[in-house]
Amino acid sequence: MYKKILDYIRRNRLFATGDRVIAALSGGADSVFLLMVLNELKEELGLVLKAIHVHHGLRGEEADRDSEFSRDLAKKLGVDFSCIHVDAARYARENGMSVEEAGRHLRYEIFDMERLDFGAVKIAVAHHADDQAETILYNLFRGTGLKGLGGMRPVRDHIVRPLLCVSKEEILAYLKENGISYCEDSTNALDDYARNRIRSRILPQIREQINSRADENILHAGEMAAKADAYLEKQAKKLLDCLGVWERDEDGKATGCGISAKALSEEEEIIRSYVIRAMIRSVRDSMKDITMNHVESAAALLFTQKGKRVDLPGGLMAVRNPEELWIKEKSRKVFGEKEGEILLPEVEFKVFSYKKGQEIPKNGYTKWFDYDKINSTLSVRYRETGDYITLSGGGRKSVKSFMIDEKIPREERGKIPLVADGSHVLWVIGYRISEYYKITDDTHTVIQMQIDGGSTLRAYHYAQNAGQERGKHNG
Repeated sequence: MYKKILDYIRRNRLFATGDRVIAALSGGADSVFLLMVLNELKEELGLVLKAIHVHHGLRGEEADRDSEFSRDLAKKLGVDFSCIHVDAARYARENGMSVEEAGRHLRYEIFDMERLDFGAVKIAVAHHADDQAETILYNLFRGTGLKGLGGMRPVRDHIVRPLLCVSKEEILAYLKENGISYCEDSTNALDDYARNRIRSRILPQIREQINSRADENILHAGEMAAKADAYLEKQAKKLLDCLGVWERDEDGKATGCGISAKALSEEEEIIRSYVIRAMIRSVRDSMKDITMNHVESAAALLFTQKGKRVDLPGGLMAVRNPEELWIKEKSRKVFGEKEGEILLPEVEFKVFSYKKGQEIPKNGYTKWFDYDKINSTLSVRYRETGDYITLSGGGRKSVKSFMIDEKIPREERGKIPLVADGSHVLWVIGYRISEYYKITDDTHTVIQMQIDGGSTLRAYHYAQNAGQERGKHNG
């Protein structure tokens, strides 16, 4: 077992001699095995270890037990140890996310702070081959490109995953054979989360009814996808380095990246997609919440008339001018230079897991929608012919009829911004949201839309209501 993991570590260059390493230790089987392996190999690899346990403030006595167990294990192995307490439930409430997502965010934030304090260069986490198979399937089911099909990488920034080469079965067999105890997290048995359902229901059925070696085949396909993704990223970077142009602020940070529309349109479709992803990353440093639909919508601008735009998550937009395609930061400005001219508000998008019972924001400038019901790339725009909204009971009404019923003056109707999924309008900003996209007990993933902390919405209403007597809007 040690040789298999050592070969994997060396093949993927996870560590260098002298590396100081933070080991994530929850007390569960996987993290206990990780610490045992790293401690066993530390002399040969030249590593200095420290174990970090994060107490999430959940599960009461069970969580306290895990903390004490982790502390005792580290002491027994002679490994430095720290336990950090956080309030994951409170963080989730304050940031509009699930407790699961909040816990993950806080864990990695703490691991990185501890890494800096310890002078470490790597953070080792205990994801194994079964986790990898689940991740690949999860990404496939949700919709993904080669990057998602490649699953988790052995190395990402400061994160390393030494156990991706071993299965859960191998881990448990090793612990049992060597009489090593660990803590069971009762939440692992719950079927509430999508990944847990893949682990406990979907994968076992695939092994039993289709192929007992399905996991190996999934992992092999993932490795091939990861290699293809890495190659295409390199090719896209070369092309962008050669043809790209950038706008920068006074500090030299890129605020926009452009490329010849003609040159990019002549490339293969997959290269176009990878170049656009590279453009987004060069402006935003992250691909969080960027989906294939966003990239494809931006690529479609290469073949359309000038002046078109697509809104992207993270405060970005794709814009086509006569000669170039640009990825740019959106302006925070609400009003144009001309008096009375109203620009589209900036809508920030955020996607996260939803757990039944989470409190939904009630203010007029933050809205939650069922992400899985969205069929195409969202756009923030003014009304177009054919736009409709779904009302209570499932009936549809054209946006034009809705605005007439709301007694919105004809001259103002074209100035009201919408968030739309094709012709289906999710949100008539300042008025109402579609019943179809509302959060229900069956919702698994939420997309949050927020208008610049409300300042844009307030400014918009001020402009709309100036000199008019208007009724209250429902929002």
